[in-house]
Amino acid sequence: MPFLTQLADVARRTGHPVTEVGGWKTRGHGPQPEVKGIVCHHTAGPAAGGDYPSLAVVRDGRPGLDGPLSHFGLGRSGHVYVIAAGRCWHNAPSTSPQHTNSSSIGIEAENDGSQPWPAVQLDAYRKLCAELCREFGLPASRVKAHREVNTAKPDPHSIDMNDFRAAVAALVNGAPAPGPTGPPGPTWTEDILRELPLIRLGDDNYDVKTVRGCLFARGHVPPTVYAGIQDGLEGWLKTTQCDNGLVELVRGFQRAEGIDEDGLVGPATWAPLLRV
Repeated sequence: MPFLTQLADVARRTGHPVTEVGGWKTRGHGPQPEVKGIVCHHTAGPAAGGDYPSLAVVRDGRPGLDGPLSHFGLGRSGHVYVIAAGRCWHNAPSTSPQHTNSSSIGIEAENDGSQPWPAVQLDAYRKLCAELCREFGLPASRVKAHREVNTAKPDPHSIDMNDFRAAVAALVNGAPAPGPTGPPGPTWTEDILRELPLIRLGDDNYDVKTVRGCLFARGHVPPTVYAGIQDGLEGWLKTTQCDNGLVELVRGFQRAEGIDEDGLVGPATWAPLLRV
């Protein structure tokens, strides 16, 4: 089986928002040999920090374990992040031959291991599993908690997997799952993001200053550079327009956040800049 380049299309069938993390179609520890099962995880990441603060770890790995660590990330808002199309190190050793790294797809849902699960996140979790079952011809019984196929693991915490699989089976058979039945409507912060301008090289307005200030707040502008900028708009423009300085800072931020490195500040970049 080649790299699973259809995964973004599968995710979109859930009706929930989808982000294709840059480079995902060729990311993996080689191709995915087969898909016989699905393994559900929680990230055990930070309690706060936005929708999916564990993205960099799931994509790039951690000391002693190279990334990618899972094919999908699942944010607290139900947002699906497509991280890898190849084999991922998400379950080893496995007690099930259908749920090894070489035979299964992993989903890492954002949760610190003790937080209540938002209804919209659970809805996306069930729908993503159902669409994967459809895509790969799997019964709902092949959807397993990490703890069910690896006795050393506790995740995903507090989810009754029998109820979860029943909901997945109902979705596969065309019935609605419990909880939200459609994609969530835009929040007030999402509405605001749509109204923010697109910032590109050569712009000469105060939004340029806002971008630079946000980058500094997120640790992407060296303090020595920030301190040397004159007060007022003109000082900001002199340090950003005359070369590609701002563009490279934005690209560095985008790289760290796992979004497309186009150097433009649009909705996908405004959101993590403002931490909405």
